[in-house]
Amino acid sequence: MTPESSALTVDAARQRIADAVVPVDARESVALVDALGRTLASDCIAPRDVPPQANSAMDGFALSLATATLREARVVGTARAGHPYAGVVATGECVRIMTGALLPEGCDAVVPTEQVDPTTEGIALRDPVRAGQHVRAAGEDLARGSVAIAKGRRLQPADLGLAASLGITHLDVVRRARVAVFSTGDELRGGDEPSRAGTLYDSNRHSLMGLLSRLGVDVVDLGIVRDDPASLAATLDAACLASPAIDAIVTSGGVSAGDADHTRDAFATRGHVGFWKVAIKPGRPMAFGSLRGRHGPVLFFGLPGNPVAVMVAFEVFVRDALVLLGGATVEARWTIGARTEEPIAKQAGRTEFLRGIATRGADGWRVRTTGDQGSGILRSMSVANCLIVLEHARGLVAAGETVDVWPLRGLD
Repeated sequence: MTPESSALTVDAARQRIADAVVPVDARESVALVDALGRTLASDCIAPRDVPPQANSAMDGFALSLATATLREARVVGTARAGHPYAGVVATGECVRIMTGALLPEGCDAVVPTEQVDPTTEGIALRDPVRAGQHVRAAGEDLARGSVAIAKGRRLQPADLGLAASLGITHLDVVRRARVAVFSTGDELRGGDEPSRAGTLYDSNRHSLMGLLSRLGVDVVDLGIVRDDPASLAATLDAACLASPAIDAIVTSGGVSAGDADHTRDAFATRGHVGFWKVAIKPGRPMAFGSLRGRHGPVLFFGLPGNPVAVMVAFEVFVRDALVLLGGATVEARWTIGARTEEPIAKQAGRTEFLRGIATRGADGWRVRTTGDQGSGILRSMSVANCLIVLEHARGLVAAGETVDVWPLRGLD
């Protein structure tokens, strides 16, 4: 293994992971109602213009520019959404029109109701009229043959509405990545097992399964594996030979230099360990690589055992990798700048992630830590709404300095 001084920087580790990911290439067709959160497998092409015909963007009166020069117009009918005016509007005439109604033939502008005065036979215009005003042109939103939704997008509610507006009922999406999860440790117990001296209830697996579920992957729970090489080997072999195929394995515990830490060695005999030390706090011992699976390489992420470290390592290293694995485009992490409300001790030479609480005031964003930053204090992750990111080269942070903040959930 590499010496202690050769720990990778966070950026270098993230790049190695990204370089190793081969996206899932299987696809399937799903109905729009089942497509939310799925990754689009190919560009969704608009089969028609949106809107298909010119229509009104306002309630008002549709007329021609020639009529507008007369300053007055006779009302000859009404156009409503779904009930167009059937005739041709001549010069000197207008049609009362509602928002969304098709623009009648002979009209090229809409005058809002509040900008006209009533006359005996129709309306009088108060202001000059320009061509196309308050008209939604055919193809203004999307032109036929253009890309409506790009390949690699994780589909959002607006995307489903857009597809529906095109008359599309099904979309081709990437098969969901299947990710297996297990925890290691003789001290761990399931929630339905009695506790005794020296044991802990397994929290990491549940935190990880929650994080994975938010990514829209299929989660395979492999439970708790004891600190026994044979048990660990059997679990890994079963995962690599599983059908349907497992695409990635995420474990917690068993990757440090302790005598009972077999996970890293079990990985090495079944594939390739890309790295196992990163210059990060919390989460320094972390193994990453790939295993030989029946259906191809299986990515593995051997995360630390401490509850906070496992969640931080997931956010920093695993989340984007699984987005890539699922065929989606990784979007830049939303980061805000916030002034610290307290000094923060920091050693240059590693990237540190602290649990924080960010608030917005009249003078902008401020952030404070949740208190004790021990990597076993899981409650600090529960109360935090952000991670404070202190970059590799940074040292002591004085109160009032600006730091980067990664939101963990919506900020008020």
